[in-house]
Amino acid sequence: QVQLVESGGGLVQAGGSLRLSCAASGRTFTRYAMGWFRQVPGKEREFVARLTSSGITTDYDDSVKGRFTISRDNAKNTVYLQMANLKPEDTAVYYCAADSTGWTRYASAYEYWGQGTQVTVSS
Repeated sequence: QVQLVESGGGLVQAGGSLRLSCAASGRTFTRYAMGWFRQVPGKEREFVARLTSSGITTDYDDSVKGRFTISRDNAKNTVYLQMANLKPEDTAVYYCAADSTGWTRYASAYEYWGQGTQVTVSS
């Protein structure tokens, strides 16, 4: 079992930055690939970024590539999403998720989810 708690969301102007954190409970955090997803009302949850259990390999959706950076600190059981040059279209609830079974962008494959943190980017 892994429990995930996101933090760091808020209101920011376009062009600004935020860093989201996702703190995980449990001693098996290093077994999990981690992902960040986002969702706006009326739309499906969409993939943002992911990284392997070691943190060596990362993957980004094209919409955030070059602006967002995913990382993890296994000693702190925490995964981060550094977001720069934010745009109004980045406004969403952001979720972190844990996957022990593979390496995928599909939300349905992730076993554990946090409660989400709201990011709002004003123009």
